[in-house]
This record gives sequence, structure tokens and C-alpha cells, in this order.
Amino acid sequence: MTTQSKYNTAPYDTADYLQTPEQVKSYLEAALEENDPDFFIDALAIAARSVGMSKIAATTGLGRESLYKALSTGKQPRFSTVYKVVQAMGLRMQLAS
Repeated sequence: MTTQSKYNTAPYDTADYLQTPEQVKSYLEAALEENDPDFFIDALAIAARSVGMSKIAATTGLGRESLYKALSTGKQPRFSTVYKVVQAMGLRMQLAS
């Protein structure tokens, strides 16, 4: 027996709420502060989807499906892939002390 909910819900997707380059940058900076590489890769995938995976693929020269696979949960993409995706979003990586 299936119970019907009286609430209409929709799946939540953080990518839907990252609408400006500043929001994407802040989101990725916050993810880096967690000091968890897997968490950052998940956040990078969300940020890339917010920008548009096709746009990221065209800018990086990487295949769209390859990007989805490389940035999927539990994967460990090459640094060059992460670097290209960050650059394709108009961001740059730098070290600060």
C-alpha cells in the first residue's frame, strides 16, 4: 500500500542555486575549507553543472560524458582535469598563506 503525501516536493539540486560566478567561487572556496578532497570534487561537479557541462566540455576540450564520469562521486580525477574545469569556470587556482 502506497501512502500519498499531501506535500508536493521536488528534488533539491544545489547547482540550481549557483547562478553567478561569485556564488560558484564562494561555494568552491567553502568546499576547499573542509579539507576533504572527495567533498571538493563533489562540489566541483555541482559547480560545473551549474555553469553547464557542455560549456565546460567545449572550453576544456574534454568530452561531456568523460567529465561526468571524472567528477562523479568516489572518483579521483587527474589534477589536470580539475585544473581545466576550474579555469573553464573563469576561476584560477592559487596558494595563499
